Amino acid sequence: MSNRFDEVAESSRTPERDGGATPATGGDNPATSSPESATKGSRIPVNSGSPTPVNIGEIARLAGVSRSTVSYALSGKRPISERTRLRIQKVIDEHGFQPNASARALAHGRTQTIGVVFPPAGRRYTDMQLDFLSAVIDAAAVQDHDVLLSRSGEGSDEAFDRLVGQRRVDGAILMEIRVQDSRVDRLLGTGFPFVTMGRTADPDALSWVDMDWTELTARCVRHLAELGHRRLALVNRPRKLFAVGYEAAHRGVDGFRAAVGELGLTGEIHHCEDDASSGEAVVREILDHDPQTTGLVVLNEAALVGLYRGLDRAGLSVPGDVSVTGVVGARWAETVTPMMTGFDNSSDVMGRLAVDLLLERLAGSSTARPRQHLLTPELTVRASTGPAQTRS
Repeated sequence: MSNRFDEVAESSRTPERDGGATPATGGDNPATSSPESATKGSRIPVNSGSPTPVNIGEIARLAGVSRSTVSYALSGKRPISERTRLRIQKVIDEHGFQPNASARALAHGRTQTIGVVFPPAGRRYTDMQLDFLSAVIDAAAVQDHDVLLSRSGEGSDEAFDRLVGQRRVDGAILMEIRVQDSRVDRLLGTGFPFVTMGRTADPDALSWVDMDWTELTARCVRHLAELGHRRLALVNRPRKLFAVGYEAAHRGVDGFRAAVGELGLTGEIHHCEDDASSGEAVVREILDHDPQTTGLVVLNEAALVGLYRGLDRAGLSVPGDVSVTGVVGARWAETVTPMMTGFDNSSDVMGRLAVDLLLERLAGSSTARPRQHLLTPELTVRASTGPAQTRS
């Protein structure tokens, strides 16, 4: 049997000292405070329930202390007298105060916020992409961090520069990685902490989480070959993503080509937009190019429902006429009927690992050795694959 790889068109002033000890340090009244009454490291709880909130300067004026004394009372960074602390607390209770994120960042050097640089492939995020975002947000929340989403893409990008250059976040997770990614190139050497969801062509210097798209796609081909399938088609991500070097799409093609060539099969590569209607269209395209195709390898879970619908409208059953496998999230594989055999793309695991890696980098030395997680889940056999049947 001949090898054929037909790639067809597609269907991111010096701070004042606390005045609790001596009159020279400002803030406290020496007649009403003493060093002996200071409580080292004491910190004021914040009550933001008042309808008339005030800022830190107004608190200082009303309490008759310096701004720095209020700051120390809020942060606990330096000791102040108990009497002064209670006076400040009384003003806060009467007027209300909630420190904003910028103030906390200045006081503690951290925003407790991580960025997710995630350019959508099209005009909107697919459900699949929203699953990844949800996983990252949930994992960050467990670690008491918020998430700031940036749709920044490639090249000169003002949103990306603001996110990183103005330190709006402590670190970032870069999504939709390209084999050659200018965002990675711009961050390397800056000292800004980041991890990637995916790998560039030179991944050793980075911390990242990724699926082994090459190996998993090859295993899909081998699974179909073991069932007697000889004519296969790969349903990949959109052509425009492949053209800009989207890493998973390229590595998937590499695995498909290698396995088809190794096993002496016939294979076609098709690009498909991330929606159900494009899934229907790509089925027509596959059958127009090779009506004898009996096995599909799917790397585009957003198109999966449309693929099934397209096969049904063509009068083909799964797996009686066409077997379907691939790398998709379990939620998507179990949505279609029959449920799809494949390697589960676990967004919750990947989101948690990416957040953990980033927080490790934030907590450790900037020279710490990068760590990586390459995931190769086991094949989950469901009902969408079976022995190849000869079709007339």
